Amino acid sequence: MKLYYKAGACSLGPHIVIHELGLACETVPVDLATKLTKAGADFTAINPKGYVPALALDDGTVLSECGAVLQYLADLKPAAGLAPANGTLERYQLQEWLAYISTELHKTFGALFNPAAPDVTKEAALKLFARRVQYVEDHLAGRDYLMGAQFTAADAYLYTVLGWTKYFSVDLGQWPRVKAFHARVAARPAVVATHAAEAAA
Repeated sequence: MKLYYKAGACSLGPHIVIHELGLACETVPVDLATKLTKAGADFTAINPKGYVPALALDDGTVLSECGAVLQYLADLKPAAGLAPANGTLERYQLQEWLAYISTELHKTFGALFNPAAPDVTKEAALKLFARRVQYVEDHLAGRDYLMGAQFTAADAYLYTVLGWTKYFSVDLGQWPRVKAFHARVAARPAVVATHAAEAAA
């Protein structure tokens, strides 16, 4: 397998899961501005969508979209518990969280990262993000992770998105459980290793 990623982008979530599971996977940095890999290959020939993550499987299939990639990777080692078993209610709850993170949290940052977006649009996006994060704050009462005591692929995704708040002077301290969650995930050895790998690439 090959994971095409950009350091710190949403592909950090799948990269963390790869480290959590100890999977054999080549990682390929991508410059999203030029759409070139570090070796100079045309990334759009690999993923026509032009963004990360993209997971190239050994048979040539390329899987994209963060939620799908996270579930695929987690299912490679089901005993690790990074995704509940297919067909269980818990699996659908994981998918619910992956969808929420993708559409209600991740998507909100689109306006914030867009240099052409007017200030009023960015202010509205920050207010919306705050409301969406409050839902997570309330949910985390009595829980270490989104699904309870077990770290899952959804936590890797949430951790990634929360990390972007530092670019926009958003203080996670206004959501104490969310801040504690972020610190808890950051301390995981696989997360530390992933950050180190991306920094060194």
